[in-house]
Amino acid sequence: MDSLLDQLLARRRFLELTGTGIGSAVLANLFGQDLLAQAPRTAPSGIGALPGLPHHAPKAKRVIYLFQSGAPSQHELWDYKPALADMVGQDLPPSVRGDQRVTTMTAGQDSFPLVPSKFPFSQHGQSRAWVSDLMPYTAGIVDELCFIKSLHTEAINHDPGITFFQTGAQLAGRPSIGAWLSYGLGTLNADLPTFVAMVSKGSAQTGQPLYDRLWGSGFLPTRYQGVKFLSTGDPVLYLSNPPGVDQGTRRRFLDDLGALNQLKQEEFGDPETSTRIAQYEMAYRMQTSVPELTDLSNEPESTFDLYGEDSRKPGTFARNCLLARRLAERGVRFIQCFHRGWDQHTRLPQGIQRQAKDVDQAQAALVQDLKQRGMLDDTLVIWGGEFGRSAYSQGVLTEETYGRDHHPRAFTIWMAGGGVKPGMSYGETDEFSYNIASNPVHIHDLHATMLHLLGIDHTKLTFPFQGRNFRLTDVAGRVVQDVMA
Repeated sequence: MDSLLDQLLARRRFLELTGTGIGSAVLANLFGQDLLAQAPRTAPSGIGALPGLPHHAPKAKRVIYLFQSGAPSQHELWDYKPALADMVGQDLPPSVRGDQRVTTMTAGQDSFPLVPSKFPFSQHGQSRAWVSDLMPYTAGIVDELCFIKSLHTEAINHDPGITFFQTGAQLAGRPSIGAWLSYGLGTLNADLPTFVAMVSKGSAQTGQPLYDRLWGSGFLPTRYQGVKFLSTGDPVLYLSNPPGVDQGTRRRFLDDLGALNQLKQEEFGDPETSTRIAQYEMAYRMQTSVPELTDLSNEPESTFDLYGEDSRKPGTFARNCLLARRLAERGVRFIQCFHRGWDQHTRLPQGIQRQAKDVDQAQAALVQDLKQRGMLDDTLVIWGGEFGRSAYSQGVLTEETYGRDHHPRAFTIWMAGGGVKPGMSYGETDEFSYNIASNPVHIHDLHATMLHLLGIDHTKLTFPFQGRNFRLTDVAGRVVQDVMA
């Protein structure tokens, strides 16, 4: 009898909550705040952060990750190796390659002919950083950048390589970086997703497939997964009301649906039910916040001049960089801009020229824009792909049609803002850009450093699953103190 009475009282309490809107009540519980109070929609620290987080004072509040899918060649862009010009066509010395595995695409080659970049390099800025002529706009901001030229990974093929960078593991199923941050640090704006992903392809005819799991939540509750913004139609699927449904009708529908879901939550205690309620409520609020975000009519002409003409075109890398700045302004915690098409096994000179033109102006503009708005200090920008490219040519070596194979042993990325030391290069490779000569940095080290800049001890951000505590850096990772300001 007591059990039945308790159930009836719980139902009565539930009906009282619906009088002020089931969505507000549930969200107040989920986010740990009173959403009915007249509080600002943005908050200086995370709403719904785990207890005890951040672990220490953060230098960065948010991350914009410009992921270059397909593996851009460090030889043609960032890692200047003039000695290769005197060795063109010579076989890569066996002592350099050692017993390192190569992909099936070059494993059958009789030789591994060395090939230098056909594009000139020059030094720029007070840091005197070497940058290819393919990246003139980025060359203009090198004093804001921290190059890491000694990154390495175990993955030798694209999908496990991309998955490793996004989740800390080569096999699918782990939470993505943005999901970990959403789980640990909470949201800075209750009206927008904590984690947004955007994909562009540019002038490339093909590109590596990018699956939703790359911005997924893995074994974390699904409310921490990223929201993919689309380039055509509604930025988010089903954002608009169906024909014949006005906003008031949608609000009543969500209240009734929330009531039914809350009954299920009380009956079964499934956290995914709370997630479903929260996602419906977020979708309702995004009907106002997202159209305002993606409406660029209030941007001055100087913005489009800065980012380039492509920033007017939905779906381009330039447009996504501009949207990334607007998302960052509005408190989105993790913004992932994927750009496809860097997989140049043949005809690399033609392909990489197009790719560089797609991204160069916009990525430099993003860093400049954040700085002039006073946001670069607490926004960490990361640029890079899943691995690098080989010093030797794949297939027949000619100046116009050479290509490069995958190379996980040593490659370059860059970072800017967010507590990173500007105007520096960290790590070195040998004269072939094949092996690391000093200061190796593993993917787990990069993740540990990124989390540290956000105020997180990477060994303490964990989630119990299948009998063990998992973390983004698995059982490895060290913070690279030398790259931090």
